[in-house]
Amino acid sequence: MREHVLLIGGGGREHAIARALEDSEADLYACAGNRNPGIARIATEFETLETTNPKAVVEYAEDVDATIAVIGPEAPLEAGVADELEAAGVYPFGPKEADARIETDKAFQRRFMEEHDIPGCPDFETFDDMEAACDFIDDYDGDLVIKPAGLTGGKGVKVIGDQVTPEEGKAYIRESDYDRIVLEERLIGEEITIQALVANGGFETAPAVQDHKRAYEGDEGPNTGGMGSYSDVTNELPFMTEADYEEGVSIIEATVDALDDYRGILYGQFMLTSEGPKVIEFNARFGDPEAMNTLPVLETDFLDVLTAARDGEAPPELEFAEQATVCKYAVPEGYPTDPEAGAKVQVDEESAGDALLYYASVDERDDGIYTTTSRSFAVVGLAESITDAEEIAEDALAVAGDEGLHMRHDIGKPDLVQQRIDHMNELRGE
Repeated sequence: MREHVLLIGGGGREHAIARALEDSEADLYACAGNRNPGIARIATEFETLETTNPKAVVEYAEDVDATIAVIGPEAPLEAGVADELEAAGVYPFGPKEADARIETDKAFQRRFMEEHDIPGCPDFETFDDMEAACDFIDDYDGDLVIKPAGLTGGKGVKVIGDQVTPEEGKAYIRESDYDRIVLEERLIGEEITIQALVANGGFETAPAVQDHKRAYEGDEGPNTGGMGSYSDVTNELPFMTEADYEEGVSIIEATVDALDDYRGILYGQFMLTSEGPKVIEFNARFGDPEAMNTLPVLETDFLDVLTAARDGEAPPELEFAEQATVCKYAVPEGYPTDPEAGAKVQVDEESAGDALLYYASVDERDDGIYTTTSRSFAVVGLAESITDAEEIAEDALAVAGDEGLHMRHDIGKPDLVQQRIDHMNELRGE
């Protein structure tokens, strides 16, 4: 009997998941609030619905006789979609609402790390009194990171000493409508992501990826959901050692051990400091764009991961192709602060050349595909080196043009990668 896999979500991450299942012995069904044309071309059926409505998701899962569901974004996890699917007899590859708090509640995340002695936790305090938080900023000896406790799509964090001054940070806190925030020490180093596939007490990790959050080239501008990312032919990035990667994996292992019956993706975002990796945050799903670096080089059938999890087994050992990847996002002009929707997307899978094209938040109409106010599409180059992969991705962006779109062309270029290497060498005193 063929599996009926339900994919929940309509972004670039979910398009990457759909592609990972395209050649599997499964029938793919999908649902999302937007109609992602890339997913729609792969899926047997695509239903437009509100994915944070557990009842609607369960009804559709039952309509298509889903045997497994893959939950892509964090918002359905926070809404308890995994809980309701499991109650209806559909195995969800994604954590239940309580376990998803490792991402959806940053105050819980830090207290959880502290309670279970998970290494890599920075100094922190949580606040529901905003004036008390401002007083803490005045009294703290050093720079702090301001984090809303809930979900903000990667755009709510402010870093004192980088993005804002202490006074601007306090004004941000006072003017916001957040009811809880976390203040934690600012970590200095290079950000890395290690994603783990977790089930039944076991886990397997993917190669490290570096995302680029800032909107403009040279790491300038406001934070975004991620403008692009790259990985190397090995598990490590060029500025990392094998020991750095293994230390990150050991932090993930301690977290998996502390979580009861966690299943799905556990994404560790780390700051690689002179003292090793420290935890910036955990996410309870694939990263976007990091999924688009990881899944194209996954040689293990992703369906085997899902069925093993459903059948009470640990994930199978994962095999990855020894290829570097570079992902670059095209976003609407003005993103993320004042995005302009309505530009026609000219690139398609055929014209992307050797690159892979992943559609994200776009609007498919009768006369074409148009941008919305969020990230539009990503292109991914795969090659024997980061430099070659970057050139493949850049060639695909050139086909798309830049009318109504903005891209960070510097992601994966040799000079930017070398800056990362030089930065870590400087921090390590080398």
